Amino acid sequence: MNITELVVFIVYLVFMIGIGVYFFLRSKGANEKDYFLGGRQMGAWVSALSAGASDMSAWVLMGLPASVYAAGMGQTWIAIGLAIGYALSWIFEAPRLRRFSIEANDSITIPQYLTNRFLSKSKALQIICAVIFIFAYTIYAASSIKACGTLFNTVIGMNATVAMYLAAAIIIGYTFLGGFSAVCWTDFFQGLLMLAALLIAPIFALGIINNSTAQTVTELPENYWHFARDWREIASGLGWGLGYFGMPHIIIRFMSVRSQKELRKSSVIGISWTLIILTMSVAAGAVGRVMSSRGIIEITDSATVFIQMTRAIFPALISGILLSAILAASMSTADSQLLASASAFASDVYKPVFRKKASDREMLWAGRAVVIIIAVIALIVASNPNSGTIMGLVENAWGVFGAAFGPTILLSLFWRRLNFGGAVAGILVGAVLDILWLALLKGTGLYEIIPGFVAGLLAAIVVSLVTPAPDAKVEALFDRATKALDE
Repeated sequence: MNITELVVFIVYLVFMIGIGVYFFLRSKGANEKDYFLGGRQMGAWVSALSAGASDMSAWVLMGLPASVYAAGMGQTWIAIGLAIGYALSWIFEAPRLRRFSIEANDSITIPQYLTNRFLSKSKALQIICAVIFIFAYTIYAASSIKACGTLFNTVIGMNATVAMYLAAAIIIGYTFLGGFSAVCWTDFFQGLLMLAALLIAPIFALGIINNSTAQTVTELPENYWHFARDWREIASGLGWGLGYFGMPHIIIRFMSVRSQKELRKSSVIGISWTLIILTMSVAAGAVGRVMSSRGIIEITDSATVFIQMTRAIFPALISGILLSAILAASMSTADSQLLASASAFASDVYKPVFRKKASDREMLWAGRAVVIIIAVIALIVASNPNSGTIMGLVENAWGVFGAAFGPTILLSLFWRRLNFGGAVAGILVGAVLDILWLALLKGTGLYEIIPGFVAGLLAAIVVSLVTPAPDAKVEALFDRATKALDE
């Protein structure tokens, strides 16, 4: 156990809890919109880094470097796909989603937006979305909690399961207390820390490699440096980018920005941050592999390549700060997922189905209760030794969200003819096909998000065309939102 690194971790965790307490004390008189969307008052820097940090969970510091370390540079296509998808979502989806969500009765959740977009009184779509949210976010949050366990176990020797419980308690703490504002501000600081860690560690590691006199201990695989080894690897990597169009905990940030002007600033900041993060994440895996092959570091678990590289380069104080970035990455995603699940249940199931006259205070506490429940289930999944790798858990949840919501949300923003039935069909078909492909056809080597996304898109279009067109009021809402974008 390294005491210095442990002290740094403790200071960092106390700081995160402090942010939650601060926003809890400020939340007197807060309502549902304040807790779940920050009152639509997020600035450009906070919204951009929060969106990025909530996206780039521990997989960007552990999962992606591990994939590059183990499988070679062909895994770079994942980073390329993510970079393209993220940029396109900020440029084309973000401005419309913010404007459309305001026109759609000032919607504060994605399920609520999809229902209000069609002026529907049916709660079927909200309930379907909430069920998918809770299922997929439980898996996603489990990956973040699992990463915390791996970090503490590797760095300070703490039992991985105990570490998971500790991390879950802290994430629950500040999310429970401060809501969306606390989550965004913690994500802002965590995004800065992640950027610093991924910029510093690989660059210093390259310096060590250049100055090393060690001879090659093990040969790298023959095709390790090849970028294009198989069309399925390329297609699957690029397919990751489709997930951004339907990732609720990311695109909800688009809805929270205070103005269209701030949104444009956010897009520049967010895209730039993500490009740097993804590039350096790939570099960390490749550099770590070279360091390992030369005997500079010893890697027994590919998921720890960034950890081992950082500890080999820096003194304990610096490595403690940089490794806190893994905590940052894990927490910044888990907190967003918990809040998205809570908002989906409280706003889209609890109030419209069970307690139509629920007060703002009751809604806040219903959401907080769901934060605890989802976190506990995710903790059980994460602590199961058969739950899979960090990257594997992320991949499964990412696929469900992208296939289920991506096509429908894009069509709702760009296609006037989409109707309520088409939206329901697109979400259900996309989610079901994604899961079936994962269960039955994973051996094809093609990432399930691709067939799921295509199927969801076709289902939404076909059902909309064979059923009655939206009524005049729905078309008028679409026209108002589109016109407002040009003003």
